[in-house]
Amino acid sequence: MGLGLLIPLAVAGVLKPDATGHGTHQQLGLPPCTIYHLFGTPCPTCGMTTSWAHLVRGQVVGAVRANLAGTLLGALAILAVPWLLVSTARGRWLGWIPTWDAGAWIVGTIFSLALVEWGVRMLVR
Repeated sequence: MGLGLLIPLAVAGVLKPDATGHGTHQQLGLPPCTIYHLFGTPCPTCGMTTSWAHLVRGQVVGAVRANLAGTLLGALAILAVPWLLVSTARGRWLGWIPTWDAGAWIVGTIFSLALVEWGVRMLVR
């Protein structure tokens, strides 16, 4: 899992954050966001790739502006990679032992935050 999280962090390091705050994923040959393209409004995940591209460069303000939930997810990945790799090397968990309940809370919190952030974006448009 540590290596699995390291790959998107490394890719984010190669990508140049898009100045619009979203669309960085298109540098990977992916199409524009369908929701944004069809309705002119961002989806809950718009800006997540951009936030990671900013975050791996230490540009926290740019990352948060692009997508707060994406920034938290990226920060979690940055923290998890060394913890997972060290735990693997040791053959036992370093410090905290993860549980399914904790994982569900973490994922649920970030997902909920993404929806709240999306709602706020829709209101302030």
